[in-house]
Amino acid sequence: MTGSMITVVLPLAAIYLVFLLWYRGRGKPLTREEIDGFLVELRAAAGDHPGGVRLDDVERLLEHDDGREFVMQNLIRYREKALYPPGRDYGDSARAADRRYGKAILPHLLRYGSVPVFVARRVGRFVEPAGSECWDLVAMVRYRSRRDLLRFAIAITRDGSSVHKWAAIETTQVFPVRPLLSLIFVRGAVGVVLAAIGLLAYAFIR
Repeated sequence: MTGSMITVVLPLAAIYLVFLLWYRGRGKPLTREEIDGFLVELRAAAGDHPGGVRLDDVERLLEHDDGREFVMQNLIRYREKALYPPGRDYGDSARAADRRYGKAILPHLLRYGSVPVFVARRVGRFVEPAGSECWDLVAMVRYRSRRDLLRFAIAITRDGSSVHKWAAIETTQVFPVRPLLSLIFVRGAVGVVLAAIGLLAYAFIR
């Protein structure tokens, strides 16, 4: 390997290694002690405004932890008008409230190795059983672990970001999934991008 190639390959390999360490995806399952501690933190962060999530739902999710990465499926129906608590004057647009929420939470997601992998707006109707919800948005977010999901939830509750979510959403259904078949390869995509940068850099300095 030539000196110029080493100059290109080593920094990019280091970047990819740092990415893999940040992204991870396999860890130890939560202990009962950790679960109890997280629930106490979440309850304290929520105070008198727990939003739309019940702590018993959170506890049920955590009790079946295997320490591995997963994707959270979010089905969302917006309010006709945004519903903020008294004193929060952000306007009536529910979709604007949801965009405000998305912008506020992105740093928290990235901090805990989590990324949105799919977001889609409803564009039509097809099979709808009687009485079923009419969802406006589908969003899928990859979480590094359920431990990191709770760290994220506590962070956005403490800083008030979650107020935008519940102002925007009339109703939602949220559940964890693990892909059986997926064409979304985040690790591979990052590797390909870095390899392409390396080839371009090597061609430039050679």
